[in-house]
Amino acid sequence: MLEIKNLSFAPEGDKQILKNISLTIPDGKLVVLTGPNGGGKTTLAKMIAGINMPTSGSLILDGVDITDKDPTERAKLGIGYAFQQPVRFKGFTVRDILNLANGKPLTEDQLDEVLLKVGLEPKAYKDRDVDTKLSGGEIKRIEIAGVLLRKSKLTVFDEPEAGIDLWSFNSLISVFEELRETREVTLVIISHQERILSIADEIMLIQDGRLGMKGPREIMYPLICGDGCESCPAMEEGDCYGRDN
Repeated sequence: MLEIKNLSFAPEGDKQILKNISLTIPDGKLVVLTGPNGGGKTTLAKMIAGINMPTSGSLILDGVDITDKDPTERAKLGIGYAFQQPVRFKGFTVRDILNLANGKPLTEDQLDEVLLKVGLEPKAYKDRDVDTKLSGGEIKRIEIAGVLLRKSKLTVFDEPEAGIDLWSFNSLISVFEELRETREVTLVIISHQERILSIADEIMLIQDGRLGMKGPREIMYPLICGDGCESCPAMEEGDCYGRDN
């Protein structure tokens, strides 16, 4: 379980981005953090991963205070992070990246299995370079494969739908649904995409740096994704984040 207590973040010389956020992310749940652009969702995700450090407040993972721990230390404790725009690694193949994620060399069968799970043909991809020749969707799928291999106890996905094609997105949803059913990992997904909201266990609204409404999908989803989004509590003009655009 991850407990976030009175978390605030104000970069030096800049305005306050997060404002006294407190929430609990239970084990084995798929939690979606949603809200309007600029509301603080990605900043909160980076706080969980240790990429940014809070100005005040604390983060407690399974009773351990991780507030001052860096990303490497948090990764060792079981926190994974999938970037909105995955990193490309010149000189590394897909096989290399996935072996690193696994912590030891994969067998051919293991490599084939994880690539097929994210919708990539093993023979076409496992020895390809992870460079600019791969599309955003392909890179995203490779990153998801790495996340699956790391077996983190809690993984944060920052807008996983960003910049990917429909085929990749459908594969991604299937992976999330499978993980949600097995309950082997806690998922925190930053998203405004309706299909991702629809498979959440809990939905939390981050708006203007604060935690707004929160609750189970059965209650929150109709409020955020009502007919035409008229009932969306934080809809911005021209930017309905509850529905697909």
